[in-house]
Amino acid sequence: MSFVIHRFCLAALLLSTAFLMGSVLPASAQETGDDSSAAPAIKQLEEALEPYLMPKSGPFRPDQIAIGQAAAISAWARSGHANAASESFSHWNGDGEIPPVCATCHAGAGFRSLYGLDGSAPGVPEHPVPTGGVVDCDTCHNPGLSKIEAVRFPSGLIHPVQPGEASCLTCHQGRAAGATVENAVGDMADDAPNPDLGFINPHYAVAASTWMGGYGGSGYQYPGKDYSGRFFHARPVASCASCHEPHSLEVAERTCMTCHAQSATKDIRLSRLSYDGSGDLSKGISADIAANAGVLKQMLADYATDVAGVPLVYDGHRYPYFFADANGDGRADLTGDNPVAYKAWTPRLLKAAYNWKFVNADPGAYAHNPHYVLELLFDSIEDLAGALDRDMSTLGIKR
Repeated sequence: MSFVIHRFCLAALLLSTAFLMGSVLPASAQETGDDSSAAPAIKQLEEALEPYLMPKSGPFRPDQIAIGQAAAISAWARSGHANAASESFSHWNGDGEIPPVCATCHAGAGFRSLYGLDGSAPGVPEHPVPTGGVVDCDTCHNPGLSKIEAVRFPSGLIHPVQPGEASCLTCHQGRAAGATVENAVGDMADDAPNPDLGFINPHYAVAASTWMGGYGGSGYQYPGKDYSGRFFHARPVASCASCHEPHSLEVAERTCMTCHAQSATKDIRLSRLSYDGSGDLSKGISADIAANAGVLKQMLADYATDVAGVPLVYDGHRYPYFFADANGDGRADLTGDNPVAYKAWTPRLLKAAYNWKFVNADPGAYAHNPHYVLELLFDSIEDLAGALDRDMSTLGIKR
C-alpha cells in the first residue's frame, strides 16, 4: 500500500513540476531553450516545491560556515604532526597504548600530562596513553604553555623558554646526551670490547639539541675540547617559528633569502673554510657535513674490524642500527631471521658512533648549528684515527 502511495505522490509531483515549468517560463525561453531570463520563474518553482523538499539540517549549510583558521588547519592536517599513520604515532598501535615516557611527545595527551596542562600534577603520565593521538592543536596552543618558564634537556640543562617554544624544545631534544655515554663507559679501558655496552641512541629529529650546541651538551664532547654554543644565527631568526611555518612545518625559504642569495637552504655556505678538505667553497656547508660524516662512518667500520675485532654494519631501518658482521660480507649476521646486534663495543667506538648518529639524527643540522656538528665529527674522527695509527693531516679536514 505504502509503495503505491509513494509512486502516486512522485507522479503528482512530476506532473506539477511540468505544469509549473510550462506555465511560468516565458514563451521565448520555452521556444529557444535560453534560460537566462528564467531566474524569476525558477525561483517561483523552488518556492512551489519547497513543501516537498527535505528540511535543512541546521541554520547553516556546512559550506557556508566560515572557519577563521581554515588555512592553518588545512596546513596542519597535511603535516607530519597530524599523520596518525606515520611511525611516530602508529608504532604502538599493536599494543593499543603508548608507554608513558614515549607518550610525552608521541601523543598530545601525553605532552599535556608532562606539564600538567590537563589539570594533573606535572610529570611523566602515571599510566600508558591510548594510541591514536598526534601533535594536535592543544599541544601548541594550550593557554597553559605561557606559564612554562624552562625546559629540561637530557644533559640536565634547564633552559629558559619564551612563549611558544616549550612544545618544540621538549619534543625535538632527543632522549640522550654526552653525559649518558660518559656514564655508560665509566672508567672502562678505551679499546677493550665490553659485552655490557650497547649502542646508545640519541633518538630522532634532535633539532633543539643541535641548536643548543655545546651549551646543551647533547653530543659527546671530548675532554679538553671547546665547542660552539647555542647557534644564534641572525637576530630576526630567534626561534623555531622564525624559519619553520608552524602548521605545515615547511621551511620558510623566503626568510633565508632575506640575507642569503641561495634559493635552497642546503646551498647556503655560512663559512669561507673548506671543512671537508675539498677546497670547494661554492657548495653549501651541508655538503661538508655530509662528507665528514661519511669519513667518520668508514672509520667506525675500520676501527670495529681492526681494533674491536668484530666487523659491524649499519642498518637505519632496524633498531639498534649497528649489527655484527663476523664474516665481513657487508650484511648483518642472523640468528634465525633476526639480525645480531653489535656486542663488541669499546668506549672509544661507542662515543664516536653516538656522535655520528646524533649528527645524522638532525637532517637540518647544517642550518641549526653547523659549527657544533662539524666539531663533533672532527673530534670523533681524530679519536678513532689515533687508535688506528692514522695521520689526521692526510685527511685534509678541518674543525
